[in-house]
Amino acid sequence: MNPAATVSAGPGPERAPAAAPGDLLRRLRARHGDDPVTHVERVPARPGEPAPWPQWAPEELRAALARRGVVAPWRHQAQAAELAYGGRHVVVATGTASGKSLAYQLPALATLLADPRATVLYLAPTKALAADQLRAVAGLELDGVRPATYDGDTPRAEREWIRRHSRFVLTNPDMLHHGILPGHAHWSGFLRRLAYVVIDECHTYRGVFGSHVAHVLRRLRRQCAKYGRTPVFVLASATSGDPAAAAGRLTGLPVAAVTEDTSPRGGVTFALWEPPLLPSSDAPSPDADLLQVRRSALRETADLLADTVAEGVRTLAFVRSRKGAEVVASNARRALDEAVPGLGDRVAAYRAGYLREERRELERALLHGDLLGLASTNALELGVDLVGLDAVLICGWPGTRASLWQQAGRAGRSGDEALAVLVARDDPLDTYLVHHPEALFGRPVEATVLDPANPYVLAPQLACAAAEAPLTPADLELFGDGAKEAVEELVAAGALRQRPTGWYWRHRERPEVDLRGEGGAPVCVVEASTGRLLGTVDGGSSHFLIHPGAVYLHQGVSYVVDSLDLDDGCALVHAEEPDWSTHARDVTSLSVVSVRSYADAGPVGLFLGEVDVTSQVVSYQRRRIASGEVIDTRPLDLPARELRTVAVWFTLSPQSLAAAGVEAADIPGALHAAEHAAIGLLPLMATCDRWDIGGLSTAVHPDTEAPTVFVYDGHPGGAGFAERAYGTAAAWLRATRDAIAECGCEAGCPSCVQSPKCGNGNNPLSKPDAVRVLDVVLANLPAGDVPAGSGEGAPPAADLPAAPLLPRQDDRTSTDAEVTPGAS
Repeated sequence: MNPAATVSAGPGPERAPAAAPGDLLRRLRARHGDDPVTHVERVPARPGEPAPWPQWAPEELRAALARRGVVAPWRHQAQAAELAYGGRHVVVATGTASGKSLAYQLPALATLLADPRATVLYLAPTKALAADQLRAVAGLELDGVRPATYDGDTPRAEREWIRRHSRFVLTNPDMLHHGILPGHAHWSGFLRRLAYVVIDECHTYRGVFGSHVAHVLRRLRRQCAKYGRTPVFVLASATSGDPAAAAGRLTGLPVAAVTEDTSPRGGVTFALWEPPLLPSSDAPSPDADLLQVRRSALRETADLLADTVAEGVRTLAFVRSRKGAEVVASNARRALDEAVPGLGDRVAAYRAGYLREERRELERALLHGDLLGLASTNALELGVDLVGLDAVLICGWPGTRASLWQQAGRAGRSGDEALAVLVARDDPLDTYLVHHPEALFGRPVEATVLDPANPYVLAPQLACAAAEAPLTPADLELFGDGAKEAVEELVAAGALRQRPTGWYWRHRERPEVDLRGEGGAPVCVVEASTGRLLGTVDGGSSHFLIHPGAVYLHQGVSYVVDSLDLDDGCALVHAEEPDWSTHARDVTSLSVVSVRSYADAGPVGLFLGEVDVTSQVVSYQRRRIASGEVIDTRPLDLPARELRTVAVWFTLSPQSLAAAGVEAADIPGALHAAEHAAIGLLPLMATCDRWDIGGLSTAVHPDTEAPTVFVYDGHPGGAGFAERAYGTAAAWLRATRDAIAECGCEAGCPSCVQSPKCGNGNNPLSKPDAVRVLDVVLANLPAGDVPAGSGEGAPPAADLPAAPLLPRQDDRTSTDAEVTPGAS
């Protein structure tokens, strides 16, 4: 018996050996005419390096793990476990299926067995992951551990028992924030005996969400200290840049990192796949002879999923949006049923917003082989132990290299060979990556970006802490930079009252703080005729996904929205199978509030600062499903949303544009095209995707009085992405310029300067002039990174007029976040 890397949920039914990845890829390529594969990367297999059991690991625990197939730890598991058992805070950052769970289970369970009073708190970013870990720990059948999940799905009748008796509580940051910390008096027995806090998949805590979680953990540390405990933090992460620093920012503690992956790994055949150009007769526009349009990545992924399932290959297809996952599953089912009636039943969709019972049944069916194919959002990037699939299809760049490898790592049966395919969308970044494989392979993954000092995060979290117990000067040190100023602002606003013993929360109700910044509570989707709850949509996405008239998909069944009541958080729908799809359109205005840093580069200025963004969904298009033809545009009456955030922007002098050959009449199209491409390429530099960011361009901005391109974070207070863009502006804009220039189209296409989410219908756009604009910028900007503190003497823009702009919304900023605590 070989050492095992994971504690799995148990084997499914026996299956025939999967096809060799190389042979499978050859057959897939042969079925698609012109070879769509731009690159094949061979990731070699790797042997494992076992280590002896730590001397402190009790025999009872070793025997239980052996019964589950784990006869010895890998070296990185033993190293991390030794550090944690010795009292060091530690993060283990290794690849998918490397057995990170054993690294924290060993010290945690050993301590629970040695000390009958000790407790452990486990935090996961998704309910699915917590449920999977519960199965793993409960399956060890250790006396006295009594593991239990405590989340929004936990019945009220069970919660009191868990508080009193469970010694291994599995939850998520949302429940810690909303339930455990506000009721810390009821949890006092658990907290005063807390030995370990386990933070699983900690690389997912980035941006505004990560910054909120960082302060939730500081609030937890504060309450533990009140009860006389200082627990050890053990974090698990996918491979990431500088995991010790990221874990330190998240916890506020010094953290040691274990990063060398010593688990065995099967070889992976990784293909980059670019869908073919459509013949002009199939293009979704009467102007198709002027545009080059590629086949939809959703259709291509659906065909590949049907092909692999038809061959008996267990396949997971990752799709970026909820609607996309439904479309891929539906098209794959249809293709399979046409070939072999009934075979389509072996394919399903999986996404956030499903009811708990639906999610658990889909997880069970995939684990046990009842399903051969699953089209999922990144809700299954983490969670259930799905290692053992034969192939993974990734529909579109997932946003970061960390996510790419996390998703690809889901393929491989117990070290067997696996196939991973990245299917490029018709998008500037996807096109760039499939033609520049060096940007994907052999490069380190990104560092996790979060900013606990974000005042839009810090002040609400301090209010939550004060509501739990009065704040003291020592607490302000715990919450870090900016805490003193934030408390003073809360006092001035009347939220806190200062007394000699500290700062007190003044209101009866607790502060309402949304960790995920989704713009409100989830909206229920209800079938009007039956009252049946179909699912939920997060508040931030509701204006786009379930506006009146929208088409809503649920497990392949199509519904049309009759009404959306934002006050009651409910959308009423009826079943209908229209031959059209819906696409919301919005408009945006932006005003500069202040300049934080700037670089003066002659005719070019590069700025970083705060901006106010106002956006509103104003209409939606109906488009024919078969052709993409626009049927009509219908108005909507939805409230505007306001956002104060951080932006990076550059300005150019009209004289420099004229010298570069950009006519005055062409400036709007040139800037618009450059902005689209810049938004598409920013995820190459920062841990974001284009759903996290927005942009706006104008030939004369009233606050800058010059041609300007803005790119801003789509989260209150910013998420660190604009700062990253500012610091690496030359590299970012160089990649943008190259992506436009190297695209083979003549007038611009979705692979370079068009955006599928453009509020102006991708008009005007000028591809050649966008290259000239970026040439001017790159010729004047310094070649290296821009120091974050440069330009501190920049004139503030707070006194400038905040006039609204003509609408030119280019990328909507609400996120369709699938991996969210409490949602999956």
